[in-house]
Amino acid sequence: MVEYDFKNDEIANICNSIIIYAASRRASDIHFDPCDKGLKVRLRIDGVLQDHTIVPLGYQKNLTTRLKLISNMNITESRLPQDGAIKDTINGIDLDMRVSSLNTNLGEKIVIRILDYSKSTEGLESLGFTPKNLEKIRRMISVPNGIILITGATGTGKSTTCYTILQYLNNEDTNIITVEDPIEMNIEGINQVQVNSEIGLTFGRVLRSILRQDPNIILIGEIRDTETAQIAVRASITGHLVFSTIHTNNSLSTIERLLDMEVERYLLSSALTGIVSQKLARRLCKNCRKTRPTTDYEKAVFKEILNMDVKTIVDVDPTKHCEECRNGYVGRIAIQEVLMINDEIREAINNNNLPREKLRELVYRGDVTTLLQDGLNKVLEGITTFEEIYKNVAIDTVLDEKYEMDIINEQPIETEEFIEQPNTITQDNINNINNNDIEVVDDTEVI
Repeated sequence: MVEYDFKNDEIANICNSIIIYAASRRASDIHFDPCDKGLKVRLRIDGVLQDHTIVPLGYQKNLTTRLKLISNMNITESRLPQDGAIKDTINGIDLDMRVSSLNTNLGEKIVIRILDYSKSTEGLESLGFTPKNLEKIRRMISVPNGIILITGATGTGKSTTCYTILQYLNNEDTNIITVEDPIEMNIEGINQVQVNSEIGLTFGRVLRSILRQDPNIILIGEIRDTETAQIAVRASITGHLVFSTIHTNNSLSTIERLLDMEVERYLLSSALTGIVSQKLARRLCKNCRKTRPTTDYEKAVFKEILNMDVKTIVDVDPTKHCEECRNGYVGRIAIQEVLMINDEIREAINNNNLPREKLRELVYRGDVTTLLQDGLNKVLEGITTFEEIYKNVAIDTVLDEKYEMDIINEQPIETEEFIEQPNTITQDNINNINNNDIEVVDDTEVI
């Protein structure tokens, strides 16, 4: 916990210090939670919340007012939720933040999201796609029309992926128009529209106008309702390439969600080009890791999902601590699933009587690397841990029931007799892996 001198220092300086500290530690969010003692300040770093400081009761109101003031909120309104933004340079650091306030039973809760789109300027190669998935992405975005959806939960990097693709496609002979709420990153050469529902400027209304602006590529910030989904799909079959995000877990659930939104099957089957699903897992620190034997449960998962006999994996070494990481992790890596729609899947989407199980079989029967397969391959590469994949990606419940254990709480047993051996990999096993672009090597040599 960090202590601030609230008695002698100005509240504006303390506010700046908290924000600068969070930005310097790569925090994605700052939470100001009202509690009995005042305001508990917490930072979300690499997806995990951690306590930072306590703002005493006597200074709680002043700090909240200061945050609302610099984010252009109404400081006299404390009953209704508000949204604001901060764009400023503090102590030489350029910051772009989104601010949200919410009234709770103990007072106003403020959350600041620190936007960092540095990845989006580094190219498609920086997003963590495997070579096979990257090639599929390039093929999908090269088509002249259709709709490509980036899916995942809040905070899984969907906007970063969208902006990276837009910058890749941004050139002088292409008219790109976006409709967003809010506009999270200004991109030179792209026409960006901010939605304002208070004056009737909704996604649907903007999209209708955009179609008369001669666009080549359209980005819809998020598909939230039936109207937006239907207009987006119709725009994609009239000669436009449409990108959007939607809150679903994987390719199959995305197709089902769009059908639930009453998008006509014949339109969806014609328009849908591809789906990119992603989640984020914490990345292992290079200095604080070790090789350990796999548990029976882990062996069963690798055998079931990758058809591989895995004897050792890399994990956090609890005996090591360094200044670059927190609890053995530093930064995050994307776990991805890329589906490129083929004619067989199009026919299945258009078939109203097709069972869900058959659609699942068609979606995952081809060259699709599932989120779980991609995650487990990244475990074998030593990039992340099995625990992280278990927390972020659903694993077959049959295996969970069979072994009757909680993988997060299980501690692998190591003995002095344990001799580190390479994972058992045969050519037959390699041929059975959907994603054979990843080379599995001895864990001790992974960088």
